Amino acid sequence: MTPSTDYLTECRQLIAVVEKQQAAIQKAADWFAETILAGRMVHLFGSGHSRIFVEEMWPRYGSFPGFNPIVELSLSFHNLVVGPNGQRQAMFLENVSGLAERILRNFDLSPQDSALVASSSGCNVVPIEMAEQFRKHGIRVVAIISKKHSEASDSRPASGKKLQDVADLTLDTGAPAGDAMVKIEGLEPRVSPGSTVGGCLLVNSIKAEVALRLTRAGQPPKVLTAGAVVGPGRAAELFEAAYDEHARRLAKLYENLGR
Repeated sequence: MTPSTDYLTECRQLIAVVEKQQAAIQKAADWFAETILAGRMVHLFGSGHSRIFVEEMWPRYGSFPGFNPIVELSLSFHNLVVGPNGQRQAMFLENVSGLAERILRNFDLSPQDSALVASSSGCNVVPIEMAEQFRKHGIRVVAIISKKHSEASDSRPASGKKLQDVADLTLDTGAPAGDAMVKIEGLEPRVSPGSTVGGCLLVNSIKAEVALRLTRAGQPPKVLTAGAVVGPGRAAELFEAAYDEHARRLAKLYENLGR
């Protein structure tokens, strides 16, 4: 075994973990399809590296309108690592109570909406409070966590709650405690995390199930599709139509603010 083959072996185990969650995946897809068919949006939130799951869901090739990606740069733009907009600040803000409420103050939420909140540890303040705020508005929340990592981690809110405690449905990426999966001889910490792989397996499984439900309901989604597949003209049409639909759906989240 080489480190790379070891990593791929571990990833196959993540696939097995996701496969065992079919019932939960189907339920999440039911909720999300109901929201989209009602003309509303599925809110997506993830801080830190969990932002990846939000962007994986929408917008990218193979994705379609109906999802509201809530990406706070102060919590997730840490590419500079140190200095302004660095990792230290992002990790600090991720545990500031009240920030989630201020973020969601920007939207006119409805019980017809649904939400996906991702946090590998499920222990940081902002993702937990996001889920609590959604549920306060009668919105069903699907959480994505790494179960083993969450169980090994301490909750940061004073309540002691974790994300899975305040969600209606919880999905597990299958990643181990600490996330990293590969042991290198002579190196104490493991390397190469797995939560991103497991999380992307989950969100794309849900996405496919939602597409099936929308199509069967007579509202096939406008899927962002590469010109290499459908030709440049048709691809441009799909992109414009999908972005226009996204804008129309998003407008509903602003029109009654403050009333």
